[in-house]
Amino acid sequence: MSTISFFMDNIAFISKYAAAHFSLIFTAVIISLLLWLPVGVLVSRSERLANAVLGIANTLYCIPSLALFSFLVTIPAFGLGRKSALLALVIYAMMPLVRNVYQGIKVVDKNVIEAARGMGMNSWRILREIQLPLAAPVIFAGFRITVVMTTGVAAIAAFIGEKNLGRLITVGMNGYNVDMIVTGALLISLIAILLDTILGFFERLIIPRGLRIHRG
Repeated sequence: MSTISFFMDNIAFISKYAAAHFSLIFTAVIISLLLWLPVGVLVSRSERLANAVLGIANTLYCIPSLALFSFLVTIPAFGLGRKSALLALVIYAMMPLVRNVYQGIKVVDKNVIEAARGMGMNSWRILREIQLPLAAPVIFAGFRITVVMTTGVAAIAAFIGEKNLGRLITVGMNGYNVDMIVTGALLISLIAILLDTILGFFERLIIPRGLRIHRG
């Protein structure tokens, strides 16, 4: 009950932090989609390029988030706050987005591609009309992973001055305020679940039943 009381008594600044959290997630995901989806398509055309780019993506993804945030704030052009947070989140989004676009395109049945070539389609038309539509379930799965991952990692940006829901956890830990910590953790978890549920709903609307990825 004390956690509920804390939430109700402080709903004004919690709402402010929640809005900042959503804003950071939305901005990071949009930038990541605009940047990494074309890269995924590009690397699908060359195995050598794919190996190099995916290797870089996997290496960057393995860097602990707090270490990456700490490194980025030392760069004068970024410093404390949102710029460093956005850059870190976009970097982390590289792996799930590029990998899933690449894998989605590469798993398309080669017989389908050969049939399209036999009908006179060029490579880019095959990509646009056959490979990307058939790869949509895998690409969408990468998108969902990116959104959920971004929601969680965004909370760590509170350590570098970003004022979002992660701040409830950091301030709560410094002041041994259990209600503040629990409130922040629960809200971040609920946002991740909510966003994933909404994306799952749109996935069912957009992607035909026969092409959907079934999750256990």
